[in-house]
Amino acid sequence: MKICVSASADSLDAQVDPRFGRCPYFMIVDSETMEFEAIPNTVAGAMGGVGIKAAQVVASKGVKVVVTGNVGPNAFQALSTAGIEIVVGAFGTVREAIEAYKRGELKEASTSTVRGHFGMGMGRGMGRRRR
Repeated sequence: MKICVSASADSLDAQVDPRFGRCPYFMIVDSETMEFEAIPNTVAGAMGGVGIKAAQVVASKGVKVVVTGNVGPNAFQALSTAGIEIVVGAFGTVREAIEAYKRGELKEASTSTVRGHFGMGMGRGMGRRRR
């Protein structure tokens, strides 16, 4: 199964980057063979829409699971819509994170574990105080 881990460098011994959308690399790892492909995250420096763009990159690689430290609400929605399982709370090296996932030690993300807010009031002025 293909697993994507947000990483600080292009190696299985790289540290997990806690940021999904702005991580330097996406490590696409076959969980059985540990063969991998390191994909530079070319959208990390974008001004906006990073989470959605990053989710599209990952989904295009046929990934079934994303393992990361945290994921924002837009990336969560895009990954969920693509049918990708999202696992948060990862740390250590990419290799250690894959092993922790395989042992069931990491938790699947839900709307309550995702950083940010869902629905109205996502910083777009929808919740202004009324007088």
